[in-house]
Amino acid sequence: MAELITGYGIEHEEFHQQYIETVTQYLTFSVANETLAVNILAVNEIIEVSEITFIPRMPEFIRGVINLRGAAVPVVDFSLKTAKGVMSKLSDKSCIVLVDVNPPSGGNQAIGLLVDAVKEIVEFDHNSIQSAPQVGDSNNADYIQAMGKLNEVFVIILEVDNILSSGQIKSLMEIN
Repeated sequence: MAELITGYGIEHEEFHQQYIETVTQYLTFSVANETLAVNILAVNEIIEVSEITFIPRMPEFIRGVINLRGAAVPVVDFSLKTAKGVMSKLSDKSCIVLVDVNPPSGGNQAIGLLVDAVKEIVEFDHNSIQSAPQVGDSNNADYIQAMGKLNEVFVIILEVDNILSSGQIKSLMEIN
């Protein structure tokens, strides 16, 4: 009888490990009436919108920097970054999702994504994720990793390492 229980445990553990390998959790949030997502492992924290300091000669979509425990963290207004091109209107639901960006040139830079509202953590299995369609100017949409299907609606999954170009990240690292 002990062997049957042990055998069941091993099979259950193998199944559980396969499940973990095929399902990934994502944080979803809204920006300009669109639902976007990032891998939950890329998220450091979610904070309230605080005083954002304007930095001259930065790309338009970089709203400025915030002081996070003594470090200057750039804030990307994702509504401006996308094709919507409209500055986010701050509300009581607006927040900043902090992620670490690891550009191909090396290094590590924390950035904040200004979002209209955080929604929920969802799970996508690999069967519900598909490649992003190649339409329009794909050079300006390198930050789109894939599309996830959630309740018959597509969610844009972001590749955080591609939100900013290497040159933009280098410029931002010089701020610190």
